[in-house]
Amino acid sequence: MVQKKKDTRETFLFAAWATSILAMFGSLYFSEIRQYEPCMLCWYQRILMYPFALILGIAVVKKDYRISFYTMVMSAVGGLISLYHYSLQKVPFMADNADTCGRVPCSGQYINWLGFITIPFLALTAFIIIFSLSFIIWKKTKEEA
Repeated sequence: MVQKKKDTRETFLFAAWATSILAMFGSLYFSEIRQYEPCMLCWYQRILMYPFALILGIAVVKKDYRISFYTMVMSAVGGLISLYHYSLQKVPFMADNADTCGRVPCSGQYINWLGFITIPFLALTAFIIIFSLSFIIWKKTKEEA
């Protein structure tokens, strides 16, 4: 009996979806349970992260690897916003010259684990993971075509 080799893209797609679910529930934990009010840049990151939970979930079920191009682009944009937000928190020049972006300043840090892990850092990490997995899926899909 010949056993069919599992497509690694399926595993990568599931990992990207799991990352988006973890990021979504993590941000909801901070805002709804810990009562940390999101700043404007946090909202932009959420706007880009939350749809991943749905579209990657559907892609996992349908084994639709073509979604990887779109998730790659969206996660790159989200990552850039997260990087900018993180630099507002951690780079003194950026923090000193940051405009307020609503009721909550974007340079504020609700958490600062180990001296460098903030909420935008967590979002950046999730966007990088999703981007990397999407890139691998996209590359493997192009090679098969």
